[in-house]
Amino acid sequence: MKRNMNKLNLRCIMAMALFIVHCSLFIDIAQAQPKNRRVQPAAQQKQQQGQQTNGQGMTARMRLQYPVALDMPEDVVWRRDIYREIDLNEEANSGLYYPMEPQGKQLNLFTYVFKLALNGYIPIYEYNLDGNEVLEESAKVQMKSILDNYHIFYEEQNGKIKVDNSDIPSAEVKMYYMKESAYYNQANSTFHIKPLAFCPVMVRDDDFGDASAKYPLFWVKYSDVEPFLSRQTVKVSDINDAAIMSMDDYFTLNKYRGKIYKTANRLGKTLAQVAGNDSTKLSDEQKRIEKELADFRNNIFGDQAKKDSLDSIANADPKKAKAEKRSRRNRAKTEKAKSGGGSSSSGSSAPRASVRRQRH
Repeated sequence: MKRNMNKLNLRCIMAMALFIVHCSLFIDIAQAQPKNRRVQPAAQQKQQQGQQTNGQGMTARMRLQYPVALDMPEDVVWRRDIYREIDLNEEANSGLYYPMEPQGKQLNLFTYVFKLALNGYIPIYEYNLDGNEVLEESAKVQMKSILDNYHIFYEEQNGKIKVDNSDIPSAEVKMYYMKESAYYNQANSTFHIKPLAFCPVMVRDDDFGDASAKYPLFWVKYSDVEPFLSRQTVKVSDINDAAIMSMDDYFTLNKYRGKIYKTANRLGKTLAQVAGNDSTKLSDEQKRIEKELADFRNNIFGDQAKKDSLDSIANADPKKAKAEKRSRRNRAKTEKAKSGGGSSSSGSSAPRASVRRQRH
């Protein structure tokens, strides 16, 4: 009896030991797994996959829903980079300026870009004193530096910067510097003008109110902000409130208007430096460049005037063309007969003689 009790106690001890071993192994396996692989519903995994960003606040789902346009090919045979000054006081560009403060979901361009940069959705790049943009990692600038440099009021809450809508200086941003590239794509024989980058410019009056000073804030790479511009609309007419389009379409279709202030040249000079203080010469240079672009675009497939003349000949009525040809032939015969009759009546012409070759 005592021996049986000892065997039963031994079996109980062994069972308890095996149970403890199994529990410890289960705990070790659970701790060895990553946190996101622990008990996680399939819906939660799908949501996390859709929220994985590309380092610029752009989610994978957003990139699929709002795909960006194709980049400009690197092997184009003709290309010219143009810098324009987009004045928001002009009627064609006024849709980018209003409303100055947000009205529901409607924002102007600067407010929209300001909020995207403040929340880390898009990077911004430093504006150099020479006006040349450097859209690289080394030229990135923090939004807090922009706020401090231009005295824009903000608050920090839990390490996050907050700026009220009334403190965003959208009313002072009255122009943009726009860099665009006009190029001919020989792969599909098409001509394009593609925006590459833009810089909001703040215009502030001096202390005496005599003149206005321009303060370029930062450069924005267009391809970074392009998917977001597809979600925001802009008005394109003052007489039809239903005439709206997305901001991306507005820039892609080149609806904006601006004077050229610089071209990409080997000397790096602006048109103002080339023209000096002569405003007439500056205007002539701008018109000359615009004409060069228009001529290249219109004459890609040859001289349009010659093409129109050939098309008019090809599209002419065959009966009318045949009658005109017969009329010209009759006029030629009449003129020849008149000239021949006059010479025979005068008798001044020498007699004709025919010479036959003789065989030897």
